[in-house]
Amino acid sequence: QVQVSESGGGLVQTGDSLRLSCVASGNAYSSDVVAWFRQTPGKEREMVAVVNHYGTIVYADFAKGRFTISKERNRNTVHLQMTSLERGDTGIYLCNLQRTYPSTADYWGQGTQVTVSS
Repeated sequence: QVQVSESGGGLVQTGDSLRLSCVASGNAYSSDVVAWFRQTPGKEREMVAVVNHYGTIVYADFAKGRFTISKERNRNTVHLQMTSLERGDTGIYLCNLQRTYPSTADYWGQGTQVTVSS
């Protein structure tokens, strides 16, 4: 069973930066796609950024220019560097691993809390 865990959240002030990390246990496969989602107060869960095994990256519009996702080669260790944080970035940040090989699977971590105060 793959275990997904996040770390790096915390309490910061507006304009500060945070680096979140996601580690998924086990082997990495070419079908793996790792994404950061967030659950902010009053909103539905939304995708922040996603990276596949080959390094192709997609960002949500609100993340472009402020957040950077990176993946360690041949490992399902993914980081999310967040800069210029705003109060609206407050929420729980969750890591998701999806794959179709060797079997279809969808794994979530428990999340890490990010709180941005003014």
